[in-house]
Amino acid sequence: FSSMKSPLLACLTLLSSLAVIRLFGQSAAPAPAAPKLEFAFEAHVTVGAPQEVGVVAGGTRRLIPITGGTFSGPGLKGKILPGGADHQLLQPDGFTQLEARYVLETDEGEKIYVVNRGVRYGAPEVLARLNAGERVDPNLIYFRTAATFEAAAPRLQAMTRAIYVAVGERYPTDVVVRFYRVL
Repeated sequence: FSSMKSPLLACLTLLSSLAVIRLFGQSAAPAPAAPKLEFAFEAHVTVGAPQEVGVVAGGTRRLIPITGGTFSGPGLKGKILPGGADHQLLQPDGFTQLEARYVLETDEGEKIYVVNRGVRYGAPEVLARLNAGERVDPNLIYFRTAATFEAAAPRLQAMTRAIYVAVGERYPTDVVVRFYRVL
């Protein structure tokens, strides 16, 4: 029996080691691939003049009324309904936190509620021109967001169950936002 102890002990030790490796994730399985992006749609949003609330805790609060617009992408096309707004909090250095809430309506009459949160910043002199309503090169501004969608239409449920990121361009009277689904 004592001659069986060593192989049995070795086998138990090996099994214990494998269990520990598996427990702490050091397996031979490859790591998941980095996410890829798939173009979803592009929105051309018309906006009104900023409504300044003033200096509040955390920065300067302002709201940008969303007055309409259009959107289109593979299998998706329609208009942006007036009545939404982009709620902005501007920091003294120009860094801006954004939260836009608005409704899309497809050509089929389906409504999609959008919440789009993100940031915008750039060199102080470029941001000063942008905030004064001047047209600036969008490549000089970092404007990125993450969006969520709510929809009742059965064909749009996939939109409500995915993560979307976007790249924005701000112009004096409109904003162009390109949305991408994270795969």
